[in-house]
Amino acid sequence: MPDCRVLYKTWSVCPVCLRRLPAERVQIGNEVFLRKSCPEHGFFETIVWHGLSDINDWVGPLEIPAADNPQCPDGCGLCDDHLQKTCCVLLNITNRCNLNCRFCFADAGNGSGDPTFDEIRESLLNLTEKGKTLVQLSGGEPTMRNDLPEIVKTAKDAGAKYVQLNSNGIRLGEDKEFVRKLAEAGLSFVFMQFDGTDDEIYLELRNRALLDIKKRAIDNCSEFNIGVTLVPTLVHGINTHNIGEILRFAVSQAPKVRGVHFQPVTYIGRVPDSSLNTERFTLDQLIAEIQSQTGGIIKAENLLPSSCDHPLCGFHGDFLIDRDNVIPLLKREKMEKSCCCTPGSADMNREFVARRWQRPPADQSVKDSCCGDVHDMEYFLNRVKTHGFTVTAMAFQDAGNLDFSRLRNCSLHVYDKGKFVPFCAYYLTGWEQ
Repeated sequence: MPDCRVLYKTWSVCPVCLRRLPAERVQIGNEVFLRKSCPEHGFFETIVWHGLSDINDWVGPLEIPAADNPQCPDGCGLCDDHLQKTCCVLLNITNRCNLNCRFCFADAGNGSGDPTFDEIRESLLNLTEKGKTLVQLSGGEPTMRNDLPEIVKTAKDAGAKYVQLNSNGIRLGEDKEFVRKLAEAGLSFVFMQFDGTDDEIYLELRNRALLDIKKRAIDNCSEFNIGVTLVPTLVHGINTHNIGEILRFAVSQAPKVRGVHFQPVTYIGRVPDSSLNTERFTLDQLIAEIQSQTGGIIKAENLLPSSCDHPLCGFHGDFLIDRDNVIPLLKREKMEKSCCCTPGSADMNREFVARRWQRPPADQSVKDSCCGDVHDMEYFLNRVKTHGFTVTAMAFQDAGNLDFSRLRNCSLHVYDKGKFVPFCAYYLTGWEQ
C-alpha cells in the first residue's frame, strides 16, 4: 500500500449536507485526493490529480493557507478573506433553454420567472465598472430572449468594456438576422457549447444532433466579425477521446474560431448521479490527452497554470495560427514560487483573454497574406491580432472536491441580488446519499 502524505490542510463541505468541514489534500502514490469526514454522513475521498505530472510543480510550494471563515461558502459575497478581484462577471438573464441536456451545471428549466429587462438593466448598471468590466450573459440559454440585442447594448451603454454571450449556438445558427443585431449592439465574442466533432456525442450529451447547426453558428458569427470560442464539456468515456479532433477542427476554423475552452464535467446541477473517482477527468489528464491526441502539436509545456485563479482551477495556452502551423507563444518553466495570483492579475487576465477572443475590426488594415513570414516583426504582430488562438480550461468544483483555498482565489463571479459570488459557491449543490 503506497504511503499517504498530507500535502495541504484546507476546508471543504460535506457532499450531502454541505456542512463546513476541515479537509486535507493528500498524496497516495502519484495520485492526489481531497479527504474529509462528516460526523453524520461519513468519510469522503475525491481525486483531484491523477499523477500524470507532479502536482507540486503545478501548484507551487508557497500556496496561501485556506482561511477558516464561518461565512464560507454560504455567506459568500465577497468577503475580506477573498484573495482575487473579478476578472469576469456572469449575469443570468433567463432560466429557459431550447435543449434538455443530460449534463447542465445550471439545471436550467423551461419555465417562467425570467428577470425583466428593467431588472437586468439595473443589475448591469450596478455590476459594471466603466471601461473595465467583462460581463458574461448566461442562463439557461440567453438567445431565448428576443430582447438580447437590447440587453447587449444596455451593457455597453453601462460602460462594460466586453460583453460575452454564453450560448449553445442553436439560434445563432438558425437566425442570421439575430446575429447581425447582436453584432450591431456591440457583442464582443461568443462562448459556444461544442462537445465534439461527431453527432453521436451530441446525442449522448444533448439529446440532439447539433454539429451542423454549430458549424452554421460559427459561419454566421464570422460574417458579422464576432469571435467564437468553443466550449466542450468533457465527460469520461463519451467525448474525452475526441479532444484532439476538437482542437484540429478549431484550428482549421481560425480566425473565425478564437480558441477552445475545455470544461471537465462537474457534479453540480443536472448531472447524472455519479461521482466515482474513476469517472472524474482531472486537469493533468486533460493536459496529457491534449499532447497525446494532437501528436505533440500542442505540448504540455505550452499550457500554464491559471494566472488569476488557483492553479488547480485551470490552465491557459497562447498560440499563433500561421497557415498549417500552430506556434506556441508561452512555455512553462519550473515554478520558483506559488502561481496563486495577486488581485491585480484579474485585470491583466481579462485583457489577455479578451484580446484573443475578440476579433479585430473587420476594416482594420493588417499585413496578413500568404507570403508573410512570422520572423518579420510587423507580420507577426498583425498575425497575432487576427490569428491568435487560445487553449484554456476551467475545472469547476462541486461538493466532492470543493476546496476553500481554490474558492478564495476565484475570479469568475456570478452577480445576483447585489452580490458577487464565486461561481463554484453559487452553483454548489448537495448530493443524494
